[in-house]
Amino acid sequence: MASTGDRPGRPRRKLLERDAELGAVDALLTELSEAAAGTGGPASGALLAFAAPAGLGKTTLLAEVRRRAVARGCTVLAARGGEQEQGVAFHVVRQLVQPLLAASGEEDHRRLLGSWYDIVAPAMGLVARGDGGAPDPQGVRDGLDWIATRFAVQHAPLMVILDDVHWADAESLAWLTGFAPRVTELPMLLVVAYRSDELPADAAAFAHLAERHGSHPYDLAPLTPRAVGSLVREALGEEADDGFCREAWAVTGGNPFETVEVAAKFADRGLKPQDIHVAELRELASAVKGSGLVDRLERLGTSTVRFAWGAAVLGAEASRSLAASVGGLGEAESADAVARLREARILAAPPADHPDDDRLEFFHPLVATAVYRAIPAAFRVAMHGQAAAVVSTAGLGVTSVARHLLEVHPESDPWVVRQLREAARDYLRSGAPEAARRCLARALREPPALDERADVLFELGCSALLTEPATTVNHLRAALDEPVLAPALREMIVYRLAQALGHSDRMAEAAETVAEAAREATDARTRLHMQAEQFMWNAFRADEPDSPARSRRLARLAEHLTGRSLAERYILGLRAWDAMVRGESAETALHYAREALGDGMSWTDDQWGFEVPVLVALTFMYCDQPGQAEELFNAGIAECERKGWRGAHLSFGFTLLGYIRYRRGRLDEAETLVRAGLRIADRVGRNVPAQYFAIGILIEILLARGRTSDAHDVAVKYGYGDVVPSAVVYPDSQTVHSELLLALGRRREAEYELARVGLRLEPRGMRNPAWCPWRLHLARATDNPEHAAALAAEALEMARRFGTQSAIGQALHTMASITQNAAERLRLLADAVAHLERSPAGYDLASALVDHGVALRRAGLRQEAGEQLHRGLEGAVQCGADALAVRAREELDAAGLWPLQLRSDDTGLLTTQERQVAEWAVAGRSDDSMAEELGVGLPVVTRLMSDIYRKVGSDRAGLERMIRRQSLPPAR
Repeated sequence: MASTGDRPGRPRRKLLERDAELGAVDALLTELSEAAAGTGGPASGALLAFAAPAGLGKTTLLAEVRRRAVARGCTVLAARGGEQEQGVAFHVVRQLVQPLLAASGEEDHRRLLGSWYDIVAPAMGLVARGDGGAPDPQGVRDGLDWIATRFAVQHAPLMVILDDVHWADAESLAWLTGFAPRVTELPMLLVVAYRSDELPADAAAFAHLAERHGSHPYDLAPLTPRAVGSLVREALGEEADDGFCREAWAVTGGNPFETVEVAAKFADRGLKPQDIHVAELRELASAVKGSGLVDRLERLGTSTVRFAWGAAVLGAEASRSLAASVGGLGEAESADAVARLREARILAAPPADHPDDDRLEFFHPLVATAVYRAIPAAFRVAMHGQAAAVVSTAGLGVTSVARHLLEVHPESDPWVVRQLREAARDYLRSGAPEAARRCLARALREPPALDERADVLFELGCSALLTEPATTVNHLRAALDEPVLAPALREMIVYRLAQALGHSDRMAEAAETVAEAAREATDARTRLHMQAEQFMWNAFRADEPDSPARSRRLARLAEHLTGRSLAERYILGLRAWDAMVRGESAETALHYAREALGDGMSWTDDQWGFEVPVLVALTFMYCDQPGQAEELFNAGIAECERKGWRGAHLSFGFTLLGYIRYRRGRLDEAETLVRAGLRIADRVGRNVPAQYFAIGILIEILLARGRTSDAHDVAVKYGYGDVVPSAVVYPDSQTVHSELLLALGRRREAEYELARVGLRLEPRGMRNPAWCPWRLHLARATDNPEHAAALAAEALEMARRFGTQSAIGQALHTMASITQNAAERLRLLADAVAHLERSPAGYDLASALVDHGVALRRAGLRQEAGEQLHRGLEGAVQCGADALAVRAREELDAAGLWPLQLRSDDTGLLTTQERQVAEWAVAGRSDDSMAEELGVGLPVVTRLMSDIYRKVGSDRAGLERMIRRQSLPPAR
């Protein structure tokens, strides 16, 4: 029942009354081993949890589980939480992985971990570049997921054993909680043990892991009188009488650890295990724990006590040499202390296969806890200070040093501040901002020197940015108030403060903070940086008091910039976005967007953020250049993933890349990407901007696919539409909610909401229907024909001013839908189709084609209707617009236009344009490049390819035969 059974080479302890638990283990091991050998079903893992109060034999049970797993040929990884190491980030993770990596160097580690190396190496305790940046916690957890999954597959069958999980560090526990549900998909068993009555509050999700797998943790029960009697007789001999054994059960409560300890102490006294000695038995039972254990320790002598205290303070780091240094003992004294403590069953014996092992381990965690708590408070603080120095000299790492420094009293010691700041940097590189925050908060209390205080406050604020932006604000404002503050540091503090305010939904304060810094700046570069930040945060404000004035100032400033610096390019990027939102010509917006791009814009620049690069990329999308936008988003997403930024940045990346696919009419791909972005946003937090973006775009995609009920379910789940965000989001959330209301047939509600959108956006000059088509939706919602016509005409005028084919085509389509004149409707629809054919808006083209086909059929133009309906059907199927495809089929069936009747001039040969496209396709040209060469939208190329394949077949050989037959000229 003691912890001595958890290491290989330690003597095995007798297990009693654990048949059900071991039976479950054996069944799972059999299933896993057979699957790995190919004699069973597909390999699938499981989670097995054992819960019990201290001393009921969890560790001994896990030792037996380990033995059985090794006997079955399993690869076994093991780790345990430590009471003294709960604050050391990734302590448990490192125990799992470091034995695997100890025999190889950095080159091998990089080969093993691949692209994840720089992200996860610090968390795993490996060598990493100091300038590698700080991945977010989710990025590190994703990397550990990948590593664990890969290892499980390569070393199947795998068993991972985690003991004392109630003492696991928060970072390892967070990873474990996220990864554990995946073990059922892998050839591995995850076996955990913990004290159910000591799980920390933040481990609530972990406590429910077993339930999520359809079972409950095995709650280990105390031993019965019969089992206790067996243990007693094993230790004291078969002459132990029944009354004595029953008394042993009564005084220990069936606790195996206490039973074994009491029996051992009884044997040391040389007494007979009979009823006449039950008084001594009771006395020994009280001495096994609490004050009795302390008294026993004190009887071993002062030097032995100091050595035991040193080992307890060191925790998992304890070795004979380190404990002696902390306790102030020499070689002979420490050797004697180790012998005495092992004889007294306070320290465990070394492994049988490594008798000279210098590491120290307490006989049981209960003993370690009792010894540590017995150290007088003042002396314990002093010993932690000594331990910090000893651990630092031994080269065990700055985070190990910091663990002890967190326990000492502040003394204005510069060395302490340096160590804590360095530990915080290590923790940030490991993706453990909360651990970094603890170190920096303690460094601030030391306190640091006056000229160092602002740096510590800045680092402290940055460490809490992802988890506690409101706390960040307080620390950064305090840093700005420091009397000693270098200009470069002031600039960084202001930038981070504005970020924290923006992430706290305090856009106005963010804008005013950088505005004040711009007014006070004496350096031109700094002033331009702050002006760029001011323009950006104001652009994101839903309550900006005078947007037109800001736009005018931005336009005047941008006119004089050449893009020679990053600050200038960011301002040019904001000018591009503002021009697009306001509905200036697309050429103007594209001019500034190209100037802003220069030689590239980073998404992960520590001093600039990712917001403006995203706005520049989206400007290309709204200006009908989605190919350029996708390239920028793919590069940005890859950059985030390389640096381990798997939070809000990556959520925006996936979501907005999905938005681009949606606007191109690739609805299935779009939905997949946006759902991935929403999953990440859900992990970041509730009611955050990343979530608003993802929800709105997902609803638009579902509506386009005809899944109105699904869209409604998403809105209800997230309360979408209940609150208008204080930040500007796109697509505009109130407009998207109105689209949903229209699809649900709630026209009056939609009309009211859309009118409010107009009242909100018009004063700000945000008038581009390509960005927010609220006028077009309101025209469809209102019952007033004159008002609808005016709205649609106004939107069309704005679309023509903006000049993109998709915006004009969408406006013409809406005008056609509200006009009462059949001939006018036909003209408008034909015009809409013509514009949309030259745009990348695949879904809008398919929708316009179907409506055009319906209008042609009603006008009696049956053959023309059939062609447009078939084109619309093809487009709808290619887009994944299921409801639109159903409607097109129904119209074709109703009109008897199925299958397509070929035109009289359709001889089976390719047209000139089709021949050119066919040759390009054989040469391997992409659809995007063909569309650009022809000067048409991607849907036109898609339609041309469809027509080609209908004529010659869908194989490359057919294309080549047709090309040879028609003697095509060489491709341009």
